[in-house]
Amino acid sequence: MVDALSTALKVGGSGLTAQSERMRIVSENLANAQSTSDLPGGDPYRRKTVSFSAELDRATGGSIVEVSAIARDPTAFPVEFQPGHEAADEFGYVKMPNVNMLVEMADMREANRGYEANLQTIKQAREMISMTIDLLRSNS
Repeated sequence: MVDALSTALKVGGSGLTAQSERMRIVSENLANAQSTSDLPGGDPYRRKTVSFSAELDRATGGSIVEVSAIARDPTAFPVEFQPGHEAADEFGYVKMPNVNMLVEMADMREANRGYEANLQTIKQAREMISMTIDLLRSNS
């Protein structure tokens, strides 16, 4: 028999892991928002994205979340006219990373809220487990 509270702990834990990975990727994107190529006309840093999937946890029967893929965003690189830059092409244009700071900040905020929600789930499950143990002690 599977305990619903341990299932809640497992589901919450998988959510924490997934949102933590998402925050790591967003942080990497933000850190490289100005990273250009070292070669003239070369490609700069390409934004990474995270995809999740729901997986059945056979031990508990619960649906847990997992990172299914970390991919590169295929959108075009914006270009800036910077003729003196080491990555400038023959016309003076530099390809910039396809990282949009507003999108990344929104993703980070969403990941943070998801992390907090999963953390709250774990706290509530632990509290209910503790209350159950206290009830069992008082009835013995």
